[in-house]
Amino acid sequence: MSDTATGTALKPNDYKSDLKPIWCPGCGDFGVLASLYRALAQLEFDPAKTVIVSGIGCSSRLPGFVATYGFHTLHGRPLPTAMGVKLANPDLNVIAVGGDGDGFAIGAGHFPHAARRNLDITYLVMDNETYGLTKGQNSPTSEEEHKAAAAPFGNMEAPLNTLAFAVACEASFVARGASFNTKALTELMVQAVEHKGFSFIDALSPCVVFNNTTDQWKALVTDIDPDHDVTDRGKAFEMALRSNFSLGILYKSERPTLDDKYRHILDNAKPSDVDKMLDGFSTTKGKAMSKAG
Repeated sequence: MSDTATGTALKPNDYKSDLKPIWCPGCGDFGVLASLYRALAQLEFDPAKTVIVSGIGCSSRLPGFVATYGFHTLHGRPLPTAMGVKLANPDLNVIAVGGDGDGFAIGAGHFPHAARRNLDITYLVMDNETYGLTKGQNSPTSEEEHKAAAAPFGNMEAPLNTLAFAVACEASFVARGASFNTKALTELMVQAVEHKGFSFIDALSPCVVFNNTTDQWKALVTDIDPDHDVTDRGKAFEMALRSNFSLGILYKSERPTLDDKYRHILDNAKPSDVDKMLDGFSTTKGKAMSKAG
C-alpha cells in the first residue's frame, strides 16, 4: 500500500499520529507500540481501513498514538467492541489492545467467547503483572507474594496463566512476545494479523514504576524450539503450563471464522427466505397473543 499523495510505500513513522505517548519513560508499552508501527508498515495496511480498539488502562491509550481509526471503550470491553466492528464491516483490519488487568479481570468473561467464535481479529495484551494506571495494585497475572500498594503483605492469589487460558479456550493463534525484543514481536504481530481467525499475543511489557521486572524477564526469556509443533494443542497446553517465558507461537489452528460464516449467510440468503421467516414470527406471535387474551 502506498501513500496516494507521493506514490511511495508507507513507513512505520507514517502510522504515528500527532498525539505523543504519555507513558512513563522506559515503559514497556513503547516497545509494543514501536513493533506495531513496524508491523502495520510490513502488512501495508491502509490506515483508513484499520481499526484499533482498546479498553481502560495505561496500555489502552495506544489507539490515540496510531494514525488509524481508534475506539477507546469501557474497562474490559475491547473484545466485544472489536467483534462488533468486524461483523459490521468484515473488510476492516481490526486489532484489539489492552493490559492484563483490563483483559483478564473485568474483561475475562469476553475472552472465551471471542476465542470460540473465532472472528478474524487480533488481541494484543500488554502484560506487566500490575495495575499501572491506578498506582500498582496486584492484577490477575501478578506473581504470588508480590507486594503492591494495596497488598503490602504480598499477593495471596495464584496468578492466571494467560497462555494456558487461551489454549484452553481454543483461541486459534496463541503466542507470547516481549516489549524488549521488538524485532521478534513485530514478526509475531505480522503472523497474528495474517492468521485467519482469533489471534492472541501476550506481550511481556514491564512497568518500570510499580513492577520493574525488565532485567529479570530479559534473563528468563527463551525462544520456543523451532521444531515445536504449533498444531498440537496438547503440547501447546503443556508448554504454557511449564514455561511462562517462552517467546514465539505456542499454538495455531485453521478453522472457519464467524465473520466468514455470517458473510456466507448474507451472500446466500434470499429475500423470500427473510420474508418467510418474518411472516412465521409474526404468525407465531399472533397466535401466542390470541391464547393469552
